Amino acid sequence: MADCTMDRFARLAPLPAFALALLLAACGGGTGGTAQQPPLAGARIGGAFALTDGKGQTVRDSDFTGRYRIVYFGYTFCPDVCPVDLQKIAAGLKAFEGAHPALGARVVPIFITVDPERDTPEVVGRYVAAFHPRMVGLTGSPEAIAEVARTYAVPFAKRQDPGSTEYLMDHGTQAYLMDPDGKPIALLPTDGDPQAIARELERWVR
Repeated sequence: MADCTMDRFARLAPLPAFALALLLAACGGGTGGTAQQPPLAGARIGGAFALTDGKGQTVRDSDFTGRYRIVYFGYTFCPDVCPVDLQKIAAGLKAFEGAHPALGARVVPIFITVDPERDTPEVVGRYVAAFHPRMVGLTGSPEAIAEVARTYAVPFAKRQDPGSTEYLMDHGTQAYLMDPDGKPIALLPTDGDPQAIARELERWVR
């Protein structure tokens, strides 16, 4: 089955210049950052949202104030990339929690679907529970999902073959680390191993 990210954005519509810059930075094309200056400091990523969690409750971005967040977009029917990335994120967070329990408790992993047509609250809730006990799965109306994806500079598109009832969702796979005020800090290295993610959390979570 085809890669749900369409060769990591190559066949999606052209990205905004800002989103393209993020991808280049994530691949080593940026100047990087220091412990004092996060690589995404000042970037216009994130914003207010009101979505629905696995219990059918409304969840707002403000509910996470005071906690770091790992924000990842995907969908539960993703055949390959999403489950692998989420496994790495969860394992990296668990390693960080093991080494720094108090700090680890301040990090909330958040999964936001780009496929609200199939990803009901129940489906999303069951899906994220398989990766990390504290992972929050969010869904919402197509309009709400499109808006939150836009604020996080995550492109996505439905791909369906003519005459088929099945479809895939092509989407960006960046995993954002956000600070307690909801400001972007860095992209987590999901292309690496879980320890690389744990090291990035150790670098920025205070």
